[in-house]
Amino acid sequence: MRRRLLWIVMLLVGCGALFAQRSYTPSPCNLQAREAFEESRLGIFIHWGLYSMYAQGEWYLNSGKLNKDEYAKAASCFYPIRFDATAWAQAIKRSGARYVTFTTRHHDGFSMYDTQTSDYNIVDATPFGRDVLSELAEACRAEGLKLHLYYSILDWIRPDYPLGRTGLHTGRVMAPDYDSYFAFMKAQLHELLTRYGEVGAIWLDGYWDHDSDSVPFDWRMEELYAYIHELQPCCLIGNNHHISPLEGEDFQMFERDLPGENKAGLSGQQISHLPLEMCQTMNGMWGYKVADTNYKSTAELVELLVRAAAKGSNLLLNVGPQPNGELPEQAIERLNGIGDWMERYGETIYGSQAGLIAEQPWGVSTTKGAKLYLHIFEDVEQIEISLPQAPRAVVDYITRAPIAYTRTDSGALQLTIRRPAGLIDYVVEIEL
Repeated sequence: MRRRLLWIVMLLVGCGALFAQRSYTPSPCNLQAREAFEESRLGIFIHWGLYSMYAQGEWYLNSGKLNKDEYAKAASCFYPIRFDATAWAQAIKRSGARYVTFTTRHHDGFSMYDTQTSDYNIVDATPFGRDVLSELAEACRAEGLKLHLYYSILDWIRPDYPLGRTGLHTGRVMAPDYDSYFAFMKAQLHELLTRYGEVGAIWLDGYWDHDSDSVPFDWRMEELYAYIHELQPCCLIGNNHHISPLEGEDFQMFERDLPGENKAGLSGQQISHLPLEMCQTMNGMWGYKVADTNYKSTAELVELLVRAAAKGSNLLLNVGPQPNGELPEQAIERLNGIGDWMERYGETIYGSQAGLIAEQPWGVSTTKGAKLYLHIFEDVEQIEISLPQAPRAVVDYITRAPIAYTRTDSGALQLTIRRPAGLIDYVVEIEL
């Protein structure tokens, strides 16, 4: 009997190894991390790299059709003398954000941490010589912020990266060898996940570089995901591939669009059951661009945050630091403005879920336990909503004053709204 049981166990183990990548089961701490991630609702994206020296955005090596060797010369004078990780973390904490997503390596191949896989990094290739990621990780821990790491899976300069549809004009030597490149990525991810403490999430980008190939390209993502989860089981994995989630991913992201919308043409995928995150810029570019001063107003950004929460999604709001290491003044102003709003209304956003009331011309709704919050952006005198049950109370969220309402013959509620002037968002709290 024991031999038979042993044989069955060995068979199950063997089958598990054979089909492990096809049957990803998140660890208990991973599931807890997903819940904490959803409760956060606001994160700050940091696009910072060698490209900031050119002040033309993060795609300048490709869009400017530059030679990679000429581009790399900027490293010799990259000295962000005003970089202060503590100031960054405090400004981000002040905004009400709960986590930071930092670009460890973008498509230009320059690593923003002390990697041993190449000298092309901020410690070895620049006179600055400091591991900014190490400093940021420490500052985030001090401020109680989760650290997430962006990592590009495409590379415009390495010869072993298989040619995609971008980075065609960089002057790189072509010697594609995905086994070699895959080993390089694993080595870098090993560094990121073993040297900088707890990492809340790995944010991958570049999968779309092969989406126009006539022959599908095997990125070996499930193998990479398994490796990441082996190093840190609690670490969440997301991939900005613009398609439905792949096996092994822990959250779904939408670029420049709210889930279910596709105005930018990058987020037409169906909404999954995974935690959701949409990312957007404050101005136009992700990386610093000197001419890009067309920042969205604080009111626009708050409304975006609320609309994201109303769809059950986080907002990952981007900041592109200047080459000297400072966050742009306009970005600091927006972070402070969002923080002011979150101090008063954060309870209606943190830990909330998509609202019971679908989006309306006047605004949206979020839910939290037995509370329904109506977020009214427009000047209206009356709104009508349908609820599954009669409310116990309907009040102004800030003043706690009762709000008059009547029930229609169909059972809907008609609320009389007296929205004060100058508010970004007038919130009505309904206790069910």
